Amino acid sequence: MSESILVWGAGAIGGTFGAALVRAGRDVTFVDVVPEHVEAIRDPERGLRITGPVDPMVVKAPAFLPEGLKGTWKRIYLAVKAQHTEQACRALLPHLAEDGFVVSLQNGLCEKTIAEIVGPDRTIGAFINFGADWIGPGEVHFGNRAAVVTGEIDGRMTPRLNDVLEDLRTFEPDAIQTDDIWSYLWGKLAYGSLLFAQAVGNLGIADCLERPELLPLWRELAGEIVTVARAEGVEPRGFNGFDPNAFGKGGTEEAAKASVAAMVAFNRPNAKTHSGVWRDLAIRKRRTEVDMQLLPIVGVGRKHGLSCPTLERLIAMIHEIEQNRRDLSDNNLTELLKQ
Repeated sequence: MSESILVWGAGAIGGTFGAALVRAGRDVTFVDVVPEHVEAIRDPERGLRITGPVDPMVVKAPAFLPEGLKGTWKRIYLAVKAQHTEQACRALLPHLAEDGFVVSLQNGLCEKTIAEIVGPDRTIGAFINFGADWIGPGEVHFGNRAAVVTGEIDGRMTPRLNDVLEDLRTFEPDAIQTDDIWSYLWGKLAYGSLLFAQAVGNLGIADCLERPELLPLWRELAGEIVTVARAEGVEPRGFNGFDPNAFGKGGTEEAAKASVAAMVAFNRPNAKTHSGVWRDLAIRKRRTEVDMQLLPIVGVGRKHGLSCPTLERLIAMIHEIEQNRRDLSDNNLTELLKQ
């Protein structure tokens, strides 16, 4: 019999992934902090609805608020926003079996935080790029398929990694495993800087990236992160049109233009048109993950004597929008470029 699974965070990522496992007959329990969402998932008349063009479904499964959960699990998938990682890890720790592990289905370098709390030997990394949005209690919109990768944080290829890959392939058949998960995580951070930039305006991802006058901005943002990653001894990995080698030292304007065109082509058909960061600012009116994803890169860069001025300006601009001191506008990107 397959291992019972706990999905901690039943929003865009955890909800979509967990629903696919439930449909496949897996024993899945959800945890979330939104009471109405938990009630909807566990309601036999409602359940968790995955909407959108990719793989719509409705599933019913046990769901709890953190304070109502009982029992232990060997396999926990963590899918909370990056800024909630520490709090969630401390809450799930009593429910993690001694021989269990936590898999991060998050953006950023959350594996480092998880490892500090549950232990590096009980932490597994994952890189995700599929598009999904939490719409409301009991509903998640699945907008597009994309790259999914898992790997041990120390690079070992282990039997338990095969088990995680099997889970991930239940959701995404093309998921793979790697002996260098950090290369994918840093690659996503570089690509993610472009999504954070898209979020300060109103155009969708494809339309924003396609603005020819912003190519220098894309080169600066992604280039700063690629440079910091290499200083850390990590060679960022590409995916879904993003080519890290086109940015940073050695990257040419033509190579960057080709990579941007490939990213536009990948994103153009997707039902998810705007980044999750944009939804946080424009729709949900809440803090973004910028302080957990981009801000630490600035600090790591300083450690190596590297500055990230464009990244710092973007972070400051997002803070202004979060604090209602700046409106969303496509002109924000032009301003970033001119500074």
